Amino acid sequence: MQQTLIRENRVILTLWLLIFSASSQIMIIAPILPAIREQLAMPEHLLGLLVTSYAVMVGIVAILIGPISDRIGRRRVMLIGTLSMAVALLGHSMVVNYQQLFIARAFAGVAGGILSGSVVSYVGDVFPPMRRGWANGWVMSGAATGQILGIPIGTLMADSLGFRTPFLMFGVCMAITWYMVVRYLPQPNVKRDTHTITIPHMLSKYAGLLREANIRSAIFAFFMMFISVGVFVTYYPTWLRSEFGVDGAFIASLFFVGGVANVLTGPRMGKLSDSIGRRKLVITSAVGTGILVLSTTFLVVQSWVAYPMLFLVMMLVAMRVSPFQALLSEMVDDDRRGTLMSFTAALGQTGLGIGGALAGLTYASHGYLSNTIIGAIAIFCTGYIIWKHVPETLKR
Repeated sequence: MQQTLIRENRVILTLWLLIFSASSQIMIIAPILPAIREQLAMPEHLLGLLVTSYAVMVGIVAILIGPISDRIGRRRVMLIGTLSMAVALLGHSMVVNYQQLFIARAFAGVAGGILSGSVVSYVGDVFPPMRRGWANGWVMSGAATGQILGIPIGTLMADSLGFRTPFLMFGVCMAITWYMVVRYLPQPNVKRDTHTITIPHMLSKYAGLLREANIRSAIFAFFMMFISVGVFVTYYPTWLRSEFGVDGAFIASLFFVGGVANVLTGPRMGKLSDSIGRRKLVITSAVGTGILVLSTTFLVVQSWVAYPMLFLVMMLVAMRVSPFQALLSEMVDDDRRGTLMSFTAALGQTGLGIGGALAGLTYASHGYLSNTIIGAIAIFCTGYIIWKHVPETLKR
């Protein structure tokens, strides 16, 4: 029993560090966009494309890697992905202009595509349904810890040492993650896809998913959720800087507060979803988040209000992330789980990229209020789709 607990804790710690490193290198982009613009002397309207370059490559590669992970196993995919991401992030420290940074983000997106869906799929492979929400909650708290530690530290480093420094830090973390995958993650003993990996077979697996109305609806809801994130978050720090004249230290502390909210809420909401089901929490979170996002420019009239606002938003985000991922992982059998999770990750990152590009256009032409309106509509759509078209998956 004790040995089992030790093995489970090592698995969770390894996946936690993977999520910490991978999510931090994504989230750091938003708060350091002003530093990137200044240090590379680039136009403001091109900043959102750094989000897009990463997200597009994630989407393309994830589509390919999902069926492959069902065939060769999740552990091998994570070994390749963590090593690729470590190399990509270390490469960020050598860029000297916007074009090179754009390419570096695209390369990181390739690695992100390899990793996309692998963590949640692995949790689904290893942990039973009644503990998946709990396990996902703890693993995904790595992203929240990134907000508490990684993003504030990275933001301060970008202002004082240059924007390349935080990527170097996260690259080292990802290299350590690769070593831990080698040491501590066994290949789960689950049913694998026995078909030869071919393009027609991949297409048939995705077509099979899309023929199922419940899965199709859940995938689209996930896509809309990430559009909302891309539109709202990408220019939030930029808006705060221009509206209230805040500095990098303020942005760093803001992400710290948001991360605390996520850490406090995420594991509890994951465990709660194991008891009451996934849908209720996802729908409640979507409605609450939409209301807060829509109210941002009206409520944040002084810089200090940004703290409780982001705290509440991140609590609601944590309320839906682990339950939504557990819900998705339970909609298919083991030999299709990687395909579904990579597909949703691909569409999620595509939505994030679309949201980031759209955010740049709307922010430059109509101001941040337009970002909050579009973001709120997208997240309301997520809640409506789950409520109307996606059944509960938890089997008691």
